[in-house]
Amino acid sequence: MGIENAMRALASEKRLLILQWLKTPVELFPPQVSGDLRKDGVCGLSIAQKLKVSQPTASQHLKILTQAGLIEGTRIKQWTFYKRDEQAIKALKKDLVKNL
Repeated sequence: MGIENAMRALASEKRLLILQWLKTPVELFPPQVSGDLRKDGVCGLSIAQKLKVSQPTASQHLKILTQAGLIEGTRIKQWTFYKRDEQAIKALKKDLVKNL
């Protein structure tokens, strides 16, 4: 994950919201039929509904965050569940402090 990719990913209010929401998924999302909110993450469909955008729009935001290394997706049945990559976020914070 490069700082430039991460900064581009963070340049969207909606992507920042997703990262904030995924920090405390149990408090902000309803229980899921498949996938544990803490262990597996939040279903992409639930994120789309909370963002009030279409599934393809949410998928694009999630793809950008995934490519930047800020979140990771886990496929369970026909759904993908997303959670923060805390180690990558910690490393990004460290790099930002070091380089700014």
